[in-house]
Amino acid sequence: MTPEPNLDWLDTRIVDELQKDARIPLRDLADILGVAASTCSERIRRLQRRAVITGYHADVDLDALGRPVQALVTTQVRPLNRQLIEQFREDVLSMPEVMAVFVLAGGDDFLLHVGVRDVNQLHSFIVDKLSTRREVTQFRSSLIFTHGRKRSIENLCSNDMDEHTGRALPSAQAGARAGRSR
Repeated sequence: MTPEPNLDWLDTRIVDELQKDARIPLRDLADILGVAASTCSERIRRLQRRAVITGYHADVDLDALGRPVQALVTTQVRPLNRQLIEQFREDVLSMPEVMAVFVLAGGDDFLLHVGVRDVNQLHSFIVDKLSTRREVTQFRSSLIFTHGRKRSIENLCSNDMDEHTGRALPSAQAGARAGRSR
C-alpha cells in the first residue's frame, strides 16, 4: 500500500499554486499564501527534496511542432517478462513519434501516446516501426480528436482541510466531515 503524502495545508497550497503557474515570483507566491518568502522558499526546497515537486515544464502547442495528429496505440508483447517490458518501454520512448508510454495491467501491456504530422505518418509508424517488432503480437490504434487535461492535480486528502483557510482540521472535525460527505 502506498503511504499517503504527508502534506500540510501550506505544502498543499504551494503545490496547487505552482501547478497553476510554475513561473510565479516567490514574493507573489508568498503574498498569496500569507507567509514569508523565506518560509515559502524553504517549503519548496523541501517539496523538491521529497520528490513531491519533480520538475517544471513548458506546455507546448503540438500543431506548432508539426504534430497535429495524435493517437493512442495499445500494444501487447510476448513473452511477457520484466526484461522485455523494460526494453520495449525504452525502445519506444526513443522513437520520435512517441510522446508517452504507459505500462498497463489487463488485456493490453502498453499504451503509447503518439503525435505525428498526418495519418500517413501514423500509418508508417504502426506498419514500419511497431508491427515489425518481433515481440509485438497485437496492437490497436485510436485517433484523438480532442482531449482535456487538468492543469492542477488536487490533493485527495483534502477532506481533512478547511475549505476557507486551507488549514488542517482537528481529527474529530475531519472525521465528522467525512461522515457527512458519504
